[in-house]
Amino acid sequence: MRNRRSTSTLWNFSPAIDPRPIGRQQVRYALVTAETQESVWVFGYGSLIWRPDIPHSRAHPAQLEGWSRRFWQGSHDHRGLPHAPGRVVTLIEDVGAVCCGMAYLVERDAATAVFENLDHREKNGYRRHDVLLGIGNGSTAGIAYIAPPDNHAFLGPAPLDAMSAQILESAGPSGSNRDYLYRLGDALRLLDADDAHVFELEAQVRKIERKRDPDGHQLQR
Repeated sequence: MRNRRSTSTLWNFSPAIDPRPIGRQQVRYALVTAETQESVWVFGYGSLIWRPDIPHSRAHPAQLEGWSRRFWQGSHDHRGLPHAPGRVVTLIEDVGAVCCGMAYLVERDAATAVFENLDHREKNGYRRHDVLLGIGNGSTAGIAYIAPPDNHAFLGPAPLDAMSAQILESAGPSGSNRDYLYRLGDALRLLDADDAHVFELEAQVRKIERKRDPDGHQLQR
């Protein structure tokens, strides 16, 4: 059973949910330019869930079918260093899987600046992908930043203990890698989203952390 401890003080973003159904839009967004004439849904499945840092007019819990979230991407710029990368999430194609996250509607007058900022934020191997998001009772086209297996920072799978140790020991300009993992776990619980990979990894990192520092004096989140 998932750990449902209180997370209200750990997630500093409360999405303003709009219950109106979303209609399907046949629009391709991956090459957004200054001439953009459409609003754009951006799908967040990692840090964008709890720290979107982008102007948006609507925010919804969303689902992306056919993809699984995995801690298989190296982070040399945010949660690690060039010589000691951390691990962050990307999406891996997985028939029958559903990835839960948040979708943010970016209005057309802000789209160019938003995507310039996101391109910089996700510059370490992530690319824009057109996706079809399930939102409420409908679906809509959107954009997700995905780091594919052929990118330079892709780490791929590893044994649970090895991934856990790497996450526990890594840190970068955006903070510790374990903080990223813990915040993601907290955010997914707030969405009532189940993700066995994330929760298993979180539990193992916490287990190692407790063994190394049973009194909680040395390791800080």
